[in-house]
Amino acid sequence: MTVLVTGGNGFVGHHLVSALLDRGDQVRVLALPTEDTSWLEERGVDVRRGDLCRPDTLAGCAEGVDGVVHLAAMMDVWRPLRDYRAVNVDGTEHVARAAMASGVRRFVHMSSSSVYGVAPGRTVDETVPLLPFDDPYPVTKAEGDHLVRRLAAEEGLPAVILRPDQVFGPGDRLHFGRTAERVRAGTAIVVGSGDNAMPLVYVSDIVQGLLLALDHERAIGQVFNITNDEPLTQLGFLEAIATELGVGRPRIRVPARALYAAAWAAERAALAVHTSRRPPLTRLGVAFAATDVRFSIDKARRELGYAPGVPLREGVRLAAAWHIADAAGGPGSASVSRAGA
Repeated sequence: MTVLVTGGNGFVGHHLVSALLDRGDQVRVLALPTEDTSWLEERGVDVRRGDLCRPDTLAGCAEGVDGVVHLAAMMDVWRPLRDYRAVNVDGTEHVARAAMASGVRRFVHMSSSSVYGVAPGRTVDETVPLLPFDDPYPVTKAEGDHLVRRLAAEEGLPAVILRPDQVFGPGDRLHFGRTAERVRAGTAIVVGSGDNAMPLVYVSDIVQGLLLALDHERAIGQVFNITNDEPLTQLGFLEAIATELGVGRPRIRVPARALYAAAWAAERAALAVHTSRRPPLTRLGVAFAATDVRFSIDKARRELGYAPGVPLREGVRLAAAWHIADAAGGPGSASVSRAGA
């Protein structure tokens, strides 16, 4: 199989590209003109330069491929809604239309569990309406999710949509890396009681889901939650990181409402000074840490044969080992460090 991966130079993309190559697939990666893609080229990957926001640069990028996996997205940057929409909605449409024009047989779109919102009040399966938190990332991921489903229903896009939880693992400097640094520095905060389930999935499990979505004959036209349904609590996650780093457990506790109010103030201040730097505290970050949200993967188990292969506690051990090596610049860090976010 020949597979085009957008976002193949990122964190999840690094792991997916490696898995595709390891099983003998031909891999093509769409990368921005300025990206360092040397590790891809060293592994024989066909790198095509283009920009999701400029459809004229995507002409021919999907010619001759069997499937497309669309991972590229804007996330975790302090940018206005229009910038997020340009990438996560318009960019998704540009890639999808390039795929349709080339006659690909499968289009796998990585959405996000954040499209459901943070407080649905029950275990969330794929039938729950999308009610994203008022933040550019979940709002535009929900819009992109709707777009792909509309193109599938109305124009025949052979789409499969995956909605993963927060992905972590080796190479993740963004979410796991920042959390680990706060734990190491003794500044990690337990929001509320800490006994809420954290929506997490280890990176090899999302890769498993992506491969199943590419391969399974009955996956087209379907939406699947991909996560680990035996979650860690917020406190359990932080304590597991502390154990692996050999530091003290987090002791700072702040009520969720107080921290949310502080995050609101931090966001207002950032907007007032027109900074491009993300505030150290955001409402979405507080809501993510403080809310007990559980997602059902019964459909993925039943229809794809998906089963989480890495318990979250073991995932923390593996991610922390990589983080320690990366911080020291030691062996085992360089091969993943170019994955980006």
